[in-house]
Order: sequence, then structure tokens, then C-alpha cells
Amino acid sequence: MTLESSNLQSSTGNWPDPKEFWRNRRTMVTGGNGFLGRHLVRKLREREADVFIVDIDRYDLRQVEDIRRALSDAKPQMVIHLAARVGGIGANLEHPAEFFYDNLMMGAPLLHESWVAGVEKFVALGTICCYPKFTPVPFREENLWDGYPEETNAPYGLAKKMLLVQSLAYRQQYGYNSIFLMPVNLYGPGDNFDPASSHVIPALIKKFLDAKQSAICNPQSAIVTVWGDGSPTREFLYVEDAAEGILLAAERHNQSDPVNLGSAFEISIKDLVHAIARMTGLQGRILWDTTKPNWQPRRKLDVSRAKEFFGFSAETSFEEGLKATIEWYVASRQNAQ
Repeated sequence: MTLESSNLQSSTGNWPDPKEFWRNRRTMVTGGNGFLGRHLVRKLREREADVFIVDIDRYDLRQVEDIRRALSDAKPQMVIHLAARVGGIGANLEHPAEFFYDNLMMGAPLLHESWVAGVEKFVALGTICCYPKFTPVPFREENLWDGYPEETNAPYGLAKKMLLVQSLAYRQQYGYNSIFLMPVNLYGPGDNFDPASSHVIPALIKKFLDAKQSAICNPQSAIVTVWGDGSPTREFLYVEDAAEGILLAAERHNQSDPVNLGSAFEISIKDLVHAIARMTGLQGRILWDTTKPNWQPRRKLDVSRAKEFFGFSAETSFEEGLKATIEWYVASRQNAQ
């Protein structure tokens, strides 16, 4: 399929039937046992895809020999690369070198070796952290190269951004069909709630539920401290919607131009904190630690390209998604007791 016919298909909405597209199509998924990966693999299987999950205990994707072995074992027509070294602000500040090296060395050799092995299509996942710190809102894909990313997560963002450069270069020189998607911050059931590496939504949910539990014995402990002053805004995408967007792009999108995946819903950290306090039922105090930085002031994506190119728009409301995430975590805590 040429780029011109791909654009025409996008404008007419003449999309392939999902089950016909995936049936008998061997698909290798890195990070398939992770937060996003589990949701995506389930959706792939619902589409009757033949899925090969790259087990991190068997394949170290930072080693080119293991990449080659995984591709040889899987013999895929499609590679969806979700695996990444990720974490919240604290983890990015403590491990910038590891976040850069691990993500770069998982991504660049994997795309190259997929091309060498004759894999028909490569789906690369970037990140909202690819954008410059002071990108005009809403973030549009054409602004990607207008400045340096926010300093705390720049090593991670730039390592992932190199997949975009590689995708464009391999398409230009070799005609290789690879695509590059940039999801905004994800959340949902199965998220990482480890305070050492979690992102803002699971970190806050855990903080509020821990404070609620400790307040049973000591009401004075019903206090939650949050970094900054609450003024920054963020956009979040429910994990089920993200998985669907990735699969729609895999089915329908055949260009290396970067594409945002988001919800088009922006919320301040202050409003997010109060929403989680209300939904967890904590009757306590919220302390804003203004000695800590606010980080990037606003994050909101322009999601029109995803709608135009492959018909994706998020379907889960933020209230609905947050409720499902809290309920899942409450149940997992109870099951662990």
C-alpha cells in the first residue's frame, strides 16, 4: 500500500475488518505482560490474532542477541513494541542514565532487527515526554522539535523519540512500514501502585487509601501531602482506550508521521487530588508541599490526527475510568490481606 492510498483510506473510513486483519497474523508484543500489554494482548486475542509475548525472563531486549532470538522464535509479521523502563518523577530523577540507556537499547536495535528479519510492520510506542517543556497547548505533533523536553524526564523522552527518527529514516531509505504513537499518561486497572516508581494517579490513590486506613486508629493521621501547588494540568488516557487506539493504528495507519493518543480531557492536579479524595472517601487534610516543583505547567494533546488517520477517539470518561481504577486497587488490597 502506498502512502497516497493510505491517506485516501483514512479520509473515507474504508477500514479493514479487524478479525480479517489479525487472523493468522503472527504478532510479537514486547511488554505484553505489563500494565498496557495485558490489556492489549487480551484485545488482540479477541481479534483472533496469533500472539507471541516476549517474556522478560527469557529475552533481555537490551541485548541484540536476545532480540534476534525472540524474532527467530516468534517469526512475526507484526511487532508491537510496548516494553519500556518507566516510572514517576522520583524514578526519573534517580535513574536518568538507566532510563535513557535501557529505552534506547530496547528500541533502536529491535526496530533494526525487525527490518532485517522481514517483519512486515513495526508499531513503536513513544511518550508525551517527547514534547518540549513549553509546547503550545494543545500539543500538536508538528511542535515536537521546537525545544528540549522537561528536564526531569528528558532522558526517557529523548530515548523514546529516537524511535521516531529511526522510523522516518528506515521508511525513507528502505521503504519500511513502521509507525510511531505517543500516548499521554495512562491509568486504569492493573496499574503500578509501587510508590517508588508509580505515576501520579496510582501514587495518589495509594496515598489516600493508606491515610484512610491509618485514620481508623489515629484520626490525626488522615493527612496527604502532595508535591507542588496543584496548578499544573495533565491529560490522562484510560488503559483500555489506549490499547484500542494502538490496535486501530496497527490495522489502519501506514505512515511514520507521529500521532498523539489522548483523551482530549485536561484536569489540574488540584482537581485530580480532590476527585481522588472524594472517590476514596478520605475525610482528612491535604497539604501542598510548595517546596517541591510543579514540573511542566500544562499537558494536553491535540488528538485530531488519530481521529483522521485511523478513526480513534477515547470512549471512557475520566470519572468512569478513575472509579474503575480505584475499585480494582481496593479489591487487590483486600485479596492480598
